[in-house]
Amino acid sequence: MDSTSQEPAPSTQPEATSSSSSTSATANASGSRAVFESTSFQRVGRSPPSNPTSFTARSHIYNVAESITDIRLFDGANSPQNIAVYGFGLGALFGASVILATVVQTSIPQFWLFLAALGVFHSMEYIAIALFNPTKLKLDSFLLNHSPEYTMATVSGVTEFLIELYFFPGLKSFGLLNKIGLIMVIVGQIARTLAMFSAKSNFSHHVEYYKEEHHVLVTDGIYSLLRHPSYFGFYYWALGSQLMMMNPICFVGFAAALHRFFSERIQYEEQLLVRFFGQDYKAYQARTQTGIPLIR
Repeated sequence: MDSTSQEPAPSTQPEATSSSSSTSATANASGSRAVFESTSFQRVGRSPPSNPTSFTARSHIYNVAESITDIRLFDGANSPQNIAVYGFGLGALFGASVILATVVQTSIPQFWLFLAALGVFHSMEYIAIALFNPTKLKLDSFLLNHSPEYTMATVSGVTEFLIELYFFPGLKSFGLLNKIGLIMVIVGQIARTLAMFSAKSNFSHHVEYYKEEHHVLVTDGIYSLLRHPSYFGFYYWALGSQLMMMNPICFVGFAAALHRFFSERIQYEEQLLVRFFGQDYKAYQARTQTGIPLIR
C-alpha cells in the first residue's frame, strides 16, 4: 500500500561504479559464452573458433543437423513427416505416370496408367478415413502394406506385364481391351470413393464385430443401388487393371481369388449386420445386389 511503500534511496555511488558493474557484467557474460562455446565444441570433438560470429553460425548448423537426425521416418507412426512422405510419394507417382502415359506418349501407356491408378487408390483410402473416421486413422490407412496377398498380387501383375512385354511385345499394344480395362478401373475407383464418402464414419477398413453408438444403416446414395459398393469398386478396379495391362494370367487369377475372398467376406459381414440392425438389414438385403458376379 502507499502508506508503507518507500521510495528507493538515491544512489550514493559515483557513475564510475556503474560503469565498472557494467564492465563486470559484460565480462561475466563473455565468460559464460566462452564456457558454452568450449562445451559445445568439446561435444563435437572440435576446438572453439577464435571468431564468435563463426561459432554462432556453426553452432546453428549443428543444432539444425541434430534436429534433422531426430526426425523419424518409416517407423510406422502416423506422424506429420510420415504422412508428408507417403502423400508426396503417391502424388509424385501419379503425376509422373500421367505425364509418361499422355504427354511423353510411350509405347506402354497402360503400364503408367496402372501406376497412376495405384497412386489415386492409396491416397483416397487415407483421405476418406482422415475425413470421416479420424479416431481410427493410422499410417496403415494408406493400405500400402494392406496384406501379403495384396502385395503379392501387385508384384505379380507388374512382373507378368514386364515378362510378356519382353517375349510378346505385340500383346501389349494399346487397343480396345485396354480401354475397357481403363474404364473398369475408373468406374471401380469412383464406386469405392462414393461408398467411403457416403458411409462416412460407418466405413472401416476392418470388419466391425460390435455395433458402436455412431453406427447406422446407410441405405442412401450409392448404397441404394449396391449393398457393398466398396467391395464392388475394388473388384472391378482390380480386374480392370489387369485387363488394361493385358495380363491374361493375373486376370484369371485375380477373378478367382477376389470372388472367393468377397464371397466369404460378404457372407460373414452380413451375419454381423443382421445382428446389428435386425429386420431393417434383411429388408435392405432383399432389395439390393452386390454387383459382383455370382454373389448376390
